[in-house]
Amino acid sequence: MDDQQALSNTTDAMSLDPAVDPTTQRKHAAMIERLSNLHQSRVSNKADSQDPSFESTKSFLLLFTNSKQAIESSLAQIQQIPETNPNVDLKPDLEKISVSISDLEKLVAENSYFLPPYEVRSSLKTVSDLKQTLDSVTSKVKPRKKFSFKNKPAKKPESANIVTEDTNKNDQEHQSSYKAKDSPGFRSKENEILVKEFKGSEIGEFVLSDLNNCEIRLTGCFRTLFINRLQNCKIYVGPVFGSILIEEVEKCLFVLASHQIRIHHAKETDFYLRCRSRPIIEQSFGVRFAPYRLCYDGIENDLKESNLYDDTESWANVDDFQWLRAVQSPNWSILPESQRIDTVKI
Repeated sequence: MDDQQALSNTTDAMSLDPAVDPTTQRKHAAMIERLSNLHQSRVSNKADSQDPSFESTKSFLLLFTNSKQAIESSLAQIQQIPETNPNVDLKPDLEKISVSISDLEKLVAENSYFLPPYEVRSSLKTVSDLKQTLDSVTSKVKPRKKFSFKNKPAKKPESANIVTEDTNKNDQEHQSSYKAKDSPGFRSKENEILVKEFKGSEIGEFVLSDLNNCEIRLTGCFRTLFINRLQNCKIYVGPVFGSILIEEVEKCLFVLASHQIRIHHAKETDFYLRCRSRPIIEQSFGVRFAPYRLCYDGIENDLKESNLYDDTESWANVDDFQWLRAVQSPNWSILPESQRIDTVKI
């Protein structure tokens, strides 16, 4: 079944379901019509192309399903190992599975701009289930160490120190559900200016976690940014050519450029964005959006290299996955021009 037939079938199912109210049906029909027109446009534009990367929901689902089954198989096998060899070190195997799940999540994020919303939600739910299964398996085959008291470290002064590298990569307490294990980043900082410049081969994942009243400056291109538990922070980020995943932020200011941006549990926070696909919010309120405003030496080349040079104005078309009504979601708004910050130079 091709994408067009799938869209048609979904519309028919919605119209026949008595539990779906007429307003939701109309909204869904309009969305399907928009997706159908976009699909037809892409087919027309790519009709003579032999490019194997041509956007296809069917191809995505095949790749996603194969990866999911491989992860499930690995999880099943690893549970049997302690029975036959209780002394084996399973940490490397668990880390490989964690990386595979992270890659699967990034696959969804990087292709969400052409996937139907239902497939995005369904795929992300599958990823979430795999993470929970991994946590369960890990607790069974690798029990946690017994609790013991430790001396508390001396409290840091509240002066705004400038930190250029993460000095505590092993601080794994309260891990984000999105954070890739052992990825470099800034964790557990307060009242500091945190600076990182990505160069050459340093193109990978980066983590911002448990930060309070900090200013973060990330320049250059890199692949993925994971953000978790930030309060009263200002975050300025150069182009991310994969995805940015944000969870539990409050009273922050973000200036971000990425192909895909997904936001969970954000409160009273402003986002200045440049993105290829529509930003996604869930369980958030009081969030406002405006166009990207960041400048540093070399940013134009970085934007071109990451295919983010042109502003598609997707920042203004936010999808609230918790709001299914036809009217505008009350959880987000466009930031009035009179209240927007000037271009930030770092």
